[in-house]
This record gives sequence, C-alpha cells and structure tokens, in this order.
Amino acid sequence: MKILMLTPYLPYPLWSGGQIRTFNLLKNLSQKHQITLFSFIREEKELHYLTILKEYCDEVKVFFKRPPWSLTSLILSGITYYPLVVCLYLNRELKDNLKEVISRKHFDLIHAETFYVMPNIPAGNIPIILAEQTIEYLVYRHYTQKVANLAKKLLMNWDVAKIYFWEKRFWKKARRVIAMSQSDKELMMERVTDLKVDLVPNGVDTEFFSFREKPRTGQVKTILFVGNFKWLQNREAVTFLVEKVWPQIRQELGQKVRLWIVGKHLPPNIVSSAKDQITLSDDINDIRLAYRKSDVLLAPIYGPGGTRYKILESMATGVPVVTTTTGIEGLDAQNFRDAVIADDAQNLAALTVKVLTDKNLYHNLAENGRTLVENKFSWKTIAQKLDSIYQKAV
Repeated sequence: MKILMLTPYLPYPLWSGGQIRTFNLLKNLSQKHQITLFSFIREEKELHYLTILKEYCDEVKVFFKRPPWSLTSLILSGITYYPLVVCLYLNRELKDNLKEVISRKHFDLIHAETFYVMPNIPAGNIPIILAEQTIEYLVYRHYTQKVANLAKKLLMNWDVAKIYFWEKRFWKKARRVIAMSQSDKELMMERVTDLKVDLVPNGVDTEFFSFREKPRTGQVKTILFVGNFKWLQNREAVTFLVEKVWPQIRQELGQKVRLWIVGKHLPPNIVSSAKDQITLSDDINDIRLAYRKSDVLLAPIYGPGGTRYKILESMATGVPVVTTTTGIEGLDAQNFRDAVIADDAQNLAALTVKVLTDKNLYHNLAENGRTLVENKFSWKTIAQKLDSIYQKAV
C-alpha cells in the first residue's frame, strides 16, 4: 500500500514521545508498505537525521515550523478562526508539495499525526487516518486553569475554545480516528457519536529496553524522573515532585536516597533546585543508562492525555513505577501488581519508600511490569493493529 504520512515533527532522534511512536511505527510498517514522509523541523541540524529515516521511507521531505510566538503565527491566530497551535503549521510550501506528490504517487492512504497538520492536506478522495496522541483541548485547558493573570487567561480560554471546535471538525473529516487510550476514545465518541475511533496505544521496544534481571545493589537508592520538559505535563509533574513529594521521601530515608531528573529543556525552577541530593542530566543520549542506574521511577503526572513512554520503558527494564491515576491511564495496570498508584504527595512519598524497602513488592512489580508490556505494548503488536486499521479504511 502507498501511504503518505504527515507529522508535526521529525520522527528522529527519539527525544519525545511522538518521535518514539512515529519512528517505531515507521520501522515496522515499512516492511509491508511504501511510505512517503512529510515532516516539520525546527532547526537545520535536524537535516542530518534524514538518512536514518530514508532507510524506512520511500521519500522524505521536511518543512520549517514557525516559532510559537512569531509575528506571523500571532497574526494568523488573530485574523483567522484557527487556534495558535494550528497556525504554527499552516505552510504554503507544504500545501504545494502535498498537491504535487499526491498527483505523482497516487496514494492509497494519508496518515496524519495530530489534527493541527490537517489544514495543509488538499481536498480529495484519499482516505485519511488521523492519529491523536492526546486530546489537545484538555491539555491546554488544564494549563489555562492555572494562569492567574485575567487578561492572559481570557485570551488562552478563547484559544482553547478554538482548539475544541477544530479538533472535533477534523475528526469528522477523517475516515477513521486513532486514540492512544480508552478514556480518549470514549471522550471522542461522546463528542461525535458516529465517529469511527480505533484504539492504538503507544508502545515500547521490548528488545531495545531489555529486562534487568537483578535489582541494583548499593546503600544509596536512586529515584528517577524522565521527561521532555517542553511538555507542560512534565514541567508540572517535576515541580510537584521536587516541591511536595521529594522532601517527604528525604525526611524518611535521609542520605540513603537521591533524586535524578533526566531530560531535555530543564525548567529554570528545577535547575535552581539541583541540591539536597538532587541530580540533573540533560545530555544522556541513551535513556537506558538512566533506567539501569535507577531503582524506581516516580512520575506524579496530573495533566491529561496520551500514554506515558517513561512508564512503559521503566516497566520494560524492570524498574518499578510509582505514579498517579492519570499517569497510569490507558495501560490497564493494577495497583500493587504492575505499578503502585497514588494521587497525593503524602501517599506518593510513602509508597515510594515502601517500594524501595520491601524486597518482595519490588521483585513482583519488576516482573509483572515487564510481563504487561511484553503482552500488550510491543511495537510489533501495535504496528500489526495499525495495519489492520489501514486495511479497513481503504
């Protein structure tokens, strides 16, 4: 099958959840399909990664995304009904190239990642699959609720309302829509009753993230948080961790524990907190190193949407997970079997201490977490499911 894939980011290097997902799906789907990839990039240095992607794609073309606060983006957001997140990706060069490649290659299917690239796709009869990695208006609404400045809050609420409208409109334009979690799927079908929504969760490369047979030994235990801090939910989670949860853990375990925060674009408030046994790393090229050198992943996530790669990767490597109800959403994990789940700072701290000090619980969580990802979240299984949805759409 000839497939045109349109993404709002280059699927390599694997620095974000979206990149991890798209790259692994490309790698698996390319064994059966001929894929043309059109992607947005932020910087010229990303051009170096095209060689890697061409191993899996018939053709790759890239286009520059405008910065969020560029004058053009702000003007477009002001004079059109599109929200700012759509205006960042409105691109005349991309539209012209899409028309040309569609007439030249006669695609069977268009796969669009995220609704905000959809306005660039020319009208036609090619079936469109729209994959929504999160329900965007929920993400922005969650963030807007925390804004104190009234004028800024009113502007952001107006933008959230536009996201809500266009998200729904583009769902309707697609032949089928893909959700990452059951809760996202249910909300989509509630908003559009006759919408054809398929559940295709995020996954993990179970060969790349091999299982650690034995837990680390040593007097000092390491609590890990992993994230790309451009993502609002990760900034919120790590701030809550450092300010509310970590002090309680440290009070209980003293010098026997340290907190390790790993990820790109570390926020200034976290950089300034790098003391009291807190270590920051933004230059780890192989994230497996972080999991191998840690004892537990602590992820106090409260922002909605998607499936958390850090949790799947941690489970795959045999590092027990302590997280929130929101953080574990979509993984069908059971509390105290596959992961430990709590929603307030006191319980998150107490349960993290329990995982670190209870050898039987630690062993069971490590074994069961690995079994869960092997059975339900390997990329090979997920790609096969996506392929069956392609067949249905065509």
